[in-house]
Parts: sequence; C-alpha cells; structure tokens
Amino acid sequence: MRYRVSMIALCASAAIFTAGAARADQITFVSQGGAYQEAQTKAILDPVAAQLGITINQDSSPDAWPVIKTQTASGKVIWDVVDTPAKDCIRGGEQGMIEKLDFSQIPNAEKMPAEYKSPYSVAYEFYSSVLAYNKKKYGDNPPKTWADFWDVKKFPGTRALRNHPLATLEAALLADGVPADKLYPLDVDRAFKKLEQIKPYITVWWTSGAQSAQLLADGEADMEMAWNGRVAAVVKEGAPVGYSFNEGFLQYTSLCILKGAPNAATAVKFVNAALTPEIQANFPAYIDYGPGNPEAYKTGKISPERAAEMPSSPENAKLQVLVSDAWWSSPAGEEAQKRWAEFIQK
Repeated sequence: MRYRVSMIALCASAAIFTAGAARADQITFVSQGGAYQEAQTKAILDPVAAQLGITINQDSSPDAWPVIKTQTASGKVIWDVVDTPAKDCIRGGEQGMIEKLDFSQIPNAEKMPAEYKSPYSVAYEFYSSVLAYNKKKYGDNPPKTWADFWDVKKFPGTRALRNHPLATLEAALLADGVPADKLYPLDVDRAFKKLEQIKPYITVWWTSGAQSAQLLADGEADMEMAWNGRVAAVVKEGAPVGYSFNEGFLQYTSLCILKGAPNAATAVKFVNAALTPEIQANFPAYIDYGPGNPEAYKTGKISPERAAEMPSSPENAKLQVLVSDAWWSSPAGEEAQKRWAEFIQK
C-alpha cells in the first residue's frame, strides 16, 4: 500500500512538473505599439496563447530594424517573433539576422499567394496607402487617381505626401503614365523627376500616421496620401473625407523569427497559429486593417460590408498595386531611400 501511495505521489509530482513545463512555453512577440498592438492582442495574440497554451510576452518598437541588428550582432537575442515590414525580414535574412522559415511546419500558409511569402517571412496583416480628399472641397468630382493628384489645375488645393519614398515613388510613376503591372523595378530617375513637379505644391510632408489623420481632420490638406486605417478613423469621427482603394498601394507587415531566438520552436508554432484563417478573421473586428491570410475571408466571420472596407479583401486587392518588398529590400531600394533624404533636404 505504501508503495502504491508513493507511486501515485510520484506520478502526481510528474504531472505537476509537466504542466509547469507546458506553462513555461513562451515567446516574446514584438510589434509597433499603440492602438494597432492593442487590437492584435485581442484579435490574434490572446486567442493563439489560449490555443497553444503558451505565454506571449510583448514588446513594442515602431522601428524594429535597429534593435534586430543590435540583438543579433551582440549574440544576446531576447526577441523571438517580430511583426515588421517584410523588407526588414528579407534583408535581415540575407544578412544572417532572420531565420529561414520551414514552411512544412507552417501549413496555414500553404494556400497564401506566393507573393505574400518570402524565405524569411509571411504576411500577417495588410494596410493600404490611399488617396484621401476633402469631400466639401471637391464635391461630386473628387480626385480618383495619382494623375489627378498631380493635376494642380484641374484639382487645385493643398496637398500632403508622406516623407518616405516607399509608395510615394510608385505614386509618381503611376501619375507619369507607367502601367501598374510595369512598375517594378522602379524607374527611380523618372519618379524623382515627376516628384520635382509636385514638390512646390506639397504643403506638408507628414512623418506619422497621426499627423496625416490630423491634416485631414483639420482640413489642412485637401488631398493626401494616407494609410487607410487612419483615414477610416477620421471618417468615423464625422470629418468630410472620402477615399477609395483605386490605385492604392497594398502593403503588409510580416512575421519573422530572429536568428538565435531563445524560443525558436515555440515561435514557429506561434507563426502557424497566428495565420489560422479563423483567428486571422478576428482582425476586422478590432481595426481597419485586413487579414494577411486571404482564407480568412472564406470563414464567414467577416461580413460582406466589413470586407468592403478591408484593404486585403479580394475585391479591393485587385484595384491596388502590391508593393514589392523584394525591390525595396534590394540595393536599388536602399539607394532610393538615401536619395529621398537628399530630395527632401534640397
């Protein structure tokens, strides 16, 4: 009897230890903070933590690239999974700072379009850079294309653009008549030449999403390039602002895993779970950004009305240009970013 009791106690102790070990499974997940990270915590992180039985520690960094370089260079990697622009994942992978993904362990990515994936990353959520405008200013004849944005005679008014070349160079080339399917590789010289034409009419080169929204809300900009989520928030607040996804620039943040991540195996499980269509379909309930996995639109959780507001819905995606992260992470893309600084300063 004493032997049986001892064995039962031993098994119970083992079970407690095993349960403790399971609870010890964890990752450190990094995103960009603010309302966006709050939304994904509810939509993605909490459901995934419950599904996998893991702890998800969070950190935030609006620009993760310098920290990725510092952690991997020092050999003291703290982060596991990072939600960041795909170009950072790609160049990080090419420079030995980001793990190559084994997609055989990420079956939820199998049906995702090839252009949504790279050897080092997979699309996580979508947003768009769109042309927004003041409805009172333009009435029934608003600007609809980037050629309209550049047409200061037909569409007079104050204008704002982002102080960054990504999507801005693409807009200049569309305005100059380059077909959407012929944009890449970008003709950088042609783009900057076109930007020189509009530069005198740009009243603000905005540097944050909050600033771009305020320009619209205050009526300081009659038209501008802005992120769809920021524009949608201004519209919901009652501002007379309109926009469409026509000639928008579809962009996405990706998930990638740092080289030497302390919880690499659990990180792979997290990435796969975060791409589950049913979990991805939670995004639109909390924020105006679209699921990275198109299969989310087939779950029935996203109403047709809500899908029409999502940048990554099939109907809206086909109206837009998918920004090439491969080009922007290339030497030509990095050189374009350096040239941008000179363009703004002169």
